[in-house]
Amino acid sequence: MPNIKIFSGSSHQDLSQKIADHLSLELGKVVSKKFSNQETCVEIGESVCGEDVYIVQSGCGEINDNLMELLIMINACKIASASRVTAVIPCFPYARQDKKDKSRVPISAKLVANMLSIAGADHIITMDLHASQIQGFFDIPVDNLYAETAVLKWIKENISEWKNCTIVSPDAGGVKRVTSIADWLNVDFALIHKERKKANEVDRMVLVGDVKDRVAIIVDDMADTCGTICHAADKLLSAGATRVFAILTHGIFSGPAITVINNACFEAVVVTNTIPQEENVKLCSKIQVIDISMILAEAIRRTHNGESVSYLFIHVPLR
Repeated sequence: MPNIKIFSGSSHQDLSQKIADHLSLELGKVVSKKFSNQETCVEIGESVCGEDVYIVQSGCGEINDNLMELLIMINACKIASASRVTAVIPCFPYARQDKKDKSRVPISAKLVANMLSIAGADHIITMDLHASQIQGFFDIPVDNLYAETAVLKWIKENISEWKNCTIVSPDAGGVKRVTSIADWLNVDFALIHKERKKANEVDRMVLVGDVKDRVAIIVDDMADTCGTICHAADKLLSAGATRVFAILTHGIFSGPAITVINNACFEAVVVTNTIPQEENVKLCSKIQVIDISMILAEAIRRTHNGESVSYLFIHVPLR
């Protein structure tokens, strides 16, 4: 494809390389380093004048450093006369800070949106935003892609009795996602209502729906410390589920998450590779990874060629 350049930030170079391979492109040359006082320095190693530039950087690892690196890369390309700069952010940073749920708390997701726009981003491509309303924080186009089609494909290929399953949302916020998948599979769905006393700690869970003698599949957009999904799995087994799976778009897995999953009753915990999972897979045999690089690559190709991106909402791109 002419007049297109793809650059990788340092957060997830493996995913960036896979995207470039799907598009039969080489990753652009970029050098990112830190000065002795920990300031980030980025140097774009080739001309981007008049080019359609895509910068791949996920919100994981050293999140603040990676976000700053992305902003500097966007600005570097913009002032080097790139015709358009698109930030490809598979896992959007600060997405959980999307509303004022207490007094004197910031809406950090809105601040990140402002920073990306000010840096010079013309377009954002992301995946499974924690709250889809975050798209409204931007005054530039945002394509929020869904892992749903890849999830459906995985369920049909890996769970033999998928026709006798119940799709479960671990909280009220994920009901729309779960009902959509349940409708596609033509199966029932259930909801677990949880009450939190403080962040990352769940107090009480109530199951709404029937999972007796069925395979239960928990679907959520992200899992961090995994306390919620592990409590949910116990609840589902005690309600009569035969097997329990968890499918998550963003596997953050911080703190004791890996130990918690190893000790939990999951048959498998399936995540996409919006966040690097190589180390986690080595530490936990239950974790399986769905590759979504093809979805992002196809979104880039369609954006570059001026084609509809919404096609990806109902189709899995062929490998």
